[in-house]
Amino acid sequence: MARHSFLLLAAAIIAAAVAVATGCSPSDREALLGFRQALNEPYLGLFNSWTGSNCCVNWYGVSCDAATGRVTDVNLRGESEDPIFEKSGRSGYMTGKLSPAICGIDTLTTLVVADWKDIAGEIPACITGLSSLRILDLIGNKLSGEIPGDIGRLNRLTVLNLADNALTGKIPPSITQLTSLKHLDLSSNLLAGEIPKNFGNLAMLSRAMLNRNQLTGSIPVSISKIYRLADLDLSVNRLTGSVPFELGKMPVLSVLNLDSNSLKGLIPESLLSNGGMGILNLSRNGFEGSIPDVFGSHSYFMALDLSYNNLKGRVPESLASAKYIGHLDLSHNHLCGSIPVGEPFDHLEASSFGFNDCLCGNPLKTC
Repeated sequence: MARHSFLLLAAAIIAAAVAVATGCSPSDREALLGFRQALNEPYLGLFNSWTGSNCCVNWYGVSCDAATGRVTDVNLRGESEDPIFEKSGRSGYMTGKLSPAICGIDTLTTLVVADWKDIAGEIPACITGLSSLRILDLIGNKLSGEIPGDIGRLNRLTVLNLADNALTGKIPPSITQLTSLKHLDLSSNLLAGEIPKNFGNLAMLSRAMLNRNQLTGSIPVSISKIYRLADLDLSVNRLTGSVPFELGKMPVLSVLNLDSNSLKGLIPESLLSNGGMGILNLSRNGFEGSIPDVFGSHSYFMALDLSYNNLKGRVPESLASAKYIGHLDLSHNHLCGSIPVGEPFDHLEASSFGFNDCLCGNPLKTC
């Protein structure tokens, strides 16, 4: 048995040595060169290293499996601390498009082509056939067209970052099949339509950034089922309806940004009484009624912004019992009455309370 194990280990070592000696897979090398051909990087000369038969050695941004010689990672970032960038004193710039040739590398686990500013064209539809892909990061380009409709085929994906592009169309319903996904960033695009109703199927998600798009419809209640979700940003869209009170019951959610939508109704008490909520921004909507008086010693808000709404009534007395309120903005509402005294009101400026109907007391005029 020991001899058998020794032979297996020896065979693995020999295979690794052969892979290093012979270089990368010829088909992978051909795919990389086809991918490079569609791109132009004029300043740093990063692709000058993509020469020779062995794409596993000294090809910038390319990594391989040592045992098989197959390419696993293509990692090209235009914002980098690499000495090449530091020496040149500039960030990356690249034009061209993403060639479907990259789909010839069926062993890819990581594809990062990020922050190059001027890479245009569409996301190759064939990318959804890369079944081993775990990280797809295309942030900071000028990609257009729609997110591939069958993106849900990438069931091993843990990171999907398509932010800061010019993508259009809807969020594909199949995206909710990415049950291993932990980080989703689709922000700063031109996406329209509704957030998929079963968005809550993304059970492993910890961060969801859908802000700065043109999304419509209501906030899906199913989001509240995502136990691990800590950061949710739906701001600067066209969302309507009320905020599900279930969002305030989420055990890990600490950052919720809903500003600059067309949301209405009452502010759920659960959002303000959740002791884990650290940043809450509901500004620039149409929320009505009074601010729930549900703060207490468990309340710890680094930022609480309820400005530019239609809130009425008084500033909640219980805010004075909060453990910490860093930034508070209640301006541009219809609040009235005297501002409570003590912390956190002692360190707040008049701008936190300005443009209300009849608020008075420090830091505003005396009642």
